[in-house]
Amino acid sequence: MALRLALGTAWTDVLARAVAATPEAFVDARPRNLVDGRWQSVGTPRGVHTPVDGTVLTELPRLDADAALGAVLAAAAAHREWAATPLTERKTRVTAALDALTEHRDLLALLLVWEIGKPWRLACADVDRCLDGVRWYLGEIDRQLGHATGGGQPAGQAREPLGGPVSNIASWNYPMSVLVHAELVQLLAGNAVIAKTPSQGGALCLTVAHALMARAGLPATLLSGGGEELSEVLVRAPEVGAVAFVGGRSNGGKVAAALLDTEKPHMIEQEGLNAWGIWDYSQWDSLAAHIRKGFEYGKQRCTAYPRFVVQRDLVGEFLDVYLPVVKSVRFGHPLAVSADGEPLPELDFGPLISAAKADELRRKVDEAVRHGAVPLHRGRITDAVGFLNGQDTSAYVAPTALLAPPGRSRLMHAEPFGPVDTIIVVDTIDELLAAMNASNGSLVASLACDDLDLAAKLAVDLQAFKVGINRPRSRGDREEPFGGRGASWKGAFVGGDLLVQAVTIGQPGERLYGNFPDYSAYPST
Repeated sequence: MALRLALGTAWTDVLARAVAATPEAFVDARPRNLVDGRWQSVGTPRGVHTPVDGTVLTELPRLDADAALGAVLAAAAAHREWAATPLTERKTRVTAALDALTEHRDLLALLLVWEIGKPWRLACADVDRCLDGVRWYLGEIDRQLGHATGGGQPAGQAREPLGGPVSNIASWNYPMSVLVHAELVQLLAGNAVIAKTPSQGGALCLTVAHALMARAGLPATLLSGGGEELSEVLVRAPEVGAVAFVGGRSNGGKVAAALLDTEKPHMIEQEGLNAWGIWDYSQWDSLAAHIRKGFEYGKQRCTAYPRFVVQRDLVGEFLDVYLPVVKSVRFGHPLAVSADGEPLPELDFGPLISAAKADELRRKVDEAVRHGAVPLHRGRITDAVGFLNGQDTSAYVAPTALLAPPGRSRLMHAEPFGPVDTIIVVDTIDELLAAMNASNGSLVASLACDDLDLAAKLAVDLQAFKVGINRPRSRGDREEPFGGRGASWKGAFVGGDLLVQAVTIGQPGERLYGNFPDYSAYPST
């Protein structure tokens, strides 16, 4: 039976809903830039494609550096007023924004499905984690800023806003739960915010979200443009009070280099090869569930586990569990159904973020196999749950598992950011640790080991910010801190109280948790 788009989910319908909800943010159904509290039709239009079927969604007005600098200057003026706004008023406005975002939750999620290819369940989770997380901060912000009574910080030690707005440059994979979440907390703490729309996706979801934030009276700026044109301004402009970056090591390194002589507060989250080590282990049913969940969103997230390091004696048992799971992973068009009224398909992932990214990943797999990796499983596009007749499927990649990628292959040392796992076989604990630390630092790691004392001992030698014992670790929500070790993170850590500390000024001589040129300090995780 031929598949069709679920009723009401066609892009024309979703875009019409977005325009109807926030008409001020669009002109001729094209999003605008939010500058100085007003939506402005400035910038050079450039088409945006969806990875779902390759069609053009809209055009984004890309700003140049001069226009971006004007936006930064306006944001700095708004910051001075907002920093003097009482906390009670800031909380009231953030609450109003959250209420509006909650009202339009399903629209925001549908925009994410079309823009970045998230299956419906995961798109909803992205929006919900943002809303739930910021509501937690609303209940904690008085204490976090030292304004609380009866157990808060001593008088005279209240934290103050930064000297300028926070500039946010984030990747495309979690527009709501990472980018908008961080902005709303930064606003609660007394800072105006600037956000650059990710170049590869999420701009329309962010446009609707920022329109609702602006209606609530929040000093937010939203700019579209290329990183090569805007990063110098958004990072180095003296009016910027802090920089928050989420992305790959190449671009993150450029941001870090640009900040070297500025002494500007920063949080630079970069990729790392998160590994799951398996040693003296027998709880295979439990591991199977974790492996399946690990394929969510095609492993296009910073805390995905694309590397398994397995003790040689356990390889057979591991593969008995692993291969059936990887072969059962469900992917395909996230909005395709066989009949009107059917629920949206329950998928582990849809497309990768672009056809270019899918082509790059396929080349990396071919390179690894050509140089000696053993293809334990290479899925096919025909394994997908389903596509529409004649649709472009160039952004879709089927699950793949490679044994022993060679040292010279790119998949040996860097995360694939796609549904490709690499499996390394080791004979000693030293080899286990070396293989798990292959990327010189990561955000998370896990050990599957029956001996909990041994696992705890090994965890100390892993270059990961969080280490799970017989369970995965994630970015975390609410009070849970988040950061990275080694090359995976530069600057202040975030999450819970640490996020508020990173975007406020404390007592003279304060040493934040984080990785800095002259020291590193790690909280309990």
